[in-house]
Amino acid sequence: MTAARGVLLCPITMGLLLQSLFLLLILLGSCLHPAAAFPKGCYPSEEAGLKTFRCSNAQLTEVPRDIPNDTNKLYLDSNQIPFLPRDAFRDLPLLLELDLSHNAIARIESGAFQGLAEHLHSLDLSSNRLVSVSKDAFNNLKAKVNLSNNPWLCDCRLQELIRAVELAADSSGGIVCDSSPQEEHVGKAFLQVIAGTDFCNVYKKTTDIAMLVTMFGWFAMVISYLVYYVRQNQEDARRHLEYLKSLPSKQRRSEESSTISTVV
Repeated sequence: MTAARGVLLCPITMGLLLQSLFLLLILLGSCLHPAAAFPKGCYPSEEAGLKTFRCSNAQLTEVPRDIPNDTNKLYLDSNQIPFLPRDAFRDLPLLLELDLSHNAIARIESGAFQGLAEHLHSLDLSSNRLVSVSKDAFNNLKAKVNLSNNPWLCDCRLQELIRAVELAADSSGGIVCDSSPQEEHVGKAFLQVIAGTDFCNVYKKTTDIAMLVTMFGWFAMVISYLVYYVRQNQEDARRHLEYLKSLPSKQRRSEESSTISTVV
């Protein structure tokens, strides 16, 4: 009797064990699924109570899309990201720190940091390939920005950008002129250069001079045309008078009267 019960209980026990194992696998799968969706080399963590997402040295060539939207600190440093498209971080409303240093970023589209203005307080763009960036790319951004160690073109555009953002502490000395309209500025810190040169004022003066030259050119053309027109009319009038003189007296007087009345 006992043996019979053992035979009956064995399949039931095995069934329960298999069912439990199946449920456990489902639970493990659901827990591991978000991590499996992350790009290779990226992982979430928690640092000092802040939710962090690290993708350092992950060989990324673009900003990943599967970043948890409750991330507070995002590390995308030491990758090969070439540019930042519009709305690249729009799904990260709680982001406080963003590290994009040591990438290959050469272009930042307007609106790339859209949605980060309220909370972001640190943005690191150092050691990239930035040459020229419009100040509009940083519209309403209150974060302290590190722009050091980039091959900057020192001109009015960079001057406007520096005035539009708040530079991170001790980073201003690393903003160096890699190229400039004035050769003597190359290799110098930009803040040192603009202490004695207003690039935007120089540009404005150059533009004003170009406009004056253009206006003078048009004025000279108009004057030349008027002189030509007057001379041509004088020549026509002289020829007409000579023609009148060659006519018989009566006909000449009639023609002269007609000419005089026309002139009047």
